[in-house]
Amino acid sequence: QLLESGGGLVQPGGSLRLSCVASGFTFAIANFAWFRQAPGKGQEGVSSINRGAITNYADSVKGRFTITRDDAKKTVYLQLNSLKPEDTARYYCAATYNDQASLMFYEYTYWGQGTQVTVSS
Repeated sequence: QLLESGGGLVQPGGSLRLSCVASGFTFAIANFAWFRQAPGKGQEGVSSINRGAITNYADSVKGRFTITRDDAKKTVYLQLNSLKPEDTARYYCAATYNDQASLMFYEYTYWGQGTQVTVSS
């Protein structure tokens, strides 16, 4: 099970930290990613982190978002800084035991329910 939290309403330029707590996983060997989906749009891969803590980011969020993992707490975080209205979406945590931590949704087997991020003044 993956349980996201930390979403909310924030003004442009603001920050949020999303958390994804994993249970029932062999966390240390799993790869994780964050995806988002805005109303009327497809799913977009935002960031991923593999079991070696190597990270990957979509061009749209590079330099603004940071993904980390805490294996002891079985938690993955996504720090969102310099938020823009176009970042408004429901953000989902996903996990896979595949070798790669890509930004392709079909690579991920396990999904959370998501947390809503709204950026608006």
